Amino acid sequence: MSSNAVARTVRRRTLRVAAAVLIAAAGFSLTACNDSDANASKPAASASSNSADSATGAKGSDGSGAKGSDAKVGTESGAADEAASPDRTETLADGSTGEIYELGDQHYRLKIVNDGDVLATFETNGRDAGLDANGMYVVLTMGGEVQSWMGGEHKAPGTFELAGGWTAKVTKVGEAQYRAEIIGHGDVMGTMEANGHDAGLDANGVYIVLSTRGVISAHE
Repeated sequence: MSSNAVARTVRRRTLRVAAAVLIAAAGFSLTACNDSDANASKPAASASSNSADSATGAKGSDGSGAKGSDAKVGTESGAADEAASPDRTETLADGSTGEIYELGDQHYRLKIVNDGDVLATFETNGRDAGLDANGMYVVLTMGGEVQSWMGGEHKAPGTFELAGGWTAKVTKVGEAQYRAEIIGHGDVMGTMEANGHDAGLDANGVYIVLSTRGVISAHE
């Protein structure tokens, strides 16, 4: 065999060995990627399981929230409240329980609960809030104070004498929309407007609710 033939044979063998080494290396790399993917998939599977558990929990929260009359119960903050304990509770005028949650500066939420059912939810956010709960009137102030009472209704429109010496001039503005001018010593000291939802006011220790059905009531 000539020297040229020997050299070609050696080169072919070298190439074959190199190719075999590359194939083996590629196979190792692929196996390593698959193992990494497999290991990575294990936490993902665990996360899916946790997500399923969370979803189940969410259904429970929504189920509880569905009993309430206010859509806010279905919001994220409302769902968070379902899991959290209220900052305090108070017994309201009709025997139900008011759960008060402090959400921030001048920002409070009140849930009215009876026998485990959420009957209503409303909140302050920079202003007082009120509710006409089928003849029980509730005011939640910016400071988180709750006042509730029954009776003392006046049906709008008209001008009415309220508790504490206040006078209210109530007018109908539109469908489920009423406005009340709160008058003291002949001057308009404040204005309330119920537009799609009830309004509440702490008028120097006199609590006033104006409802979307045109009823105003006050309590001292």
